Amino acid sequence: MKDIRAIKGRFYIQRLIDEGEHEHQDFKFAISDAPKIAHSISAFANADGGRLLVGVKDNGHIAGVRSEEDAYVVEQAAQMCCVPPQPVAIDAFNVGQGVVVLRVTIEKSHRRPVYCREADGRLKAYFRVKDENIVAHPLMVRAWEATAAGCGLSLFSDSDATLLELVRNAGESGLEPDSVASAMHLSRATAEESVVRLCSSGLAEIAYLSGAFVLRIPLV
Repeated sequence: MKDIRAIKGRFYIQRLIDEGEHEHQDFKFAISDAPKIAHSISAFANADGGRLLVGVKDNGHIAGVRSEEDAYVVEQAAQMCCVPPQPVAIDAFNVGQGVVVLRVTIEKSHRRPVYCREADGRLKAYFRVKDENIVAHPLMVRAWEATAAGCGLSLFSDSDATLLELVRNAGESGLEPDSVASAMHLSRATAEESVVRLCSSGLAEIAYLSGAFVLRIPLV
């Protein structure tokens, strides 16, 4: 890893901190666990991209990074703990008195899902919702995989039409994915295939609302 030279950025970093943590920004204080950092990288890559401010506590207090080792751990998280590996841009900002904050920029992945390799070896895909990294719903992941494989809605089946009508009638509040099979009076496998086809084709989406996943028509 090449050396990172810090540039002056006290006021710039403070403006970012004043935004708080949100859909596109996460604060990281302790950088000692690459898989945990990979959670955020996976979440941003699977959503609309974002940035990490390393050396900033959850309450916005600037503590600064300990050494360039922190940047190394971030790179390790992106390259060794993300599947596929993710490119990240790391910039260092001197905020005064020798205190340095890292800004890590993660772009939206053009090919989802981006998995995180957990400490126990399992692969999980994360998604960014407001200021949280959440584990993506299995059907969301399957829809991403279908989209990446180019498996769109080649044939519009009767079950697809039934499901689309149910989702439209549900409005913005949507349907619980686990209730789709009973609502359609179909097997779970058949209903889930319709969910994946509609989502991978952009006719429906799985969103996270009020602490739960719902199937709904995409909002414009």
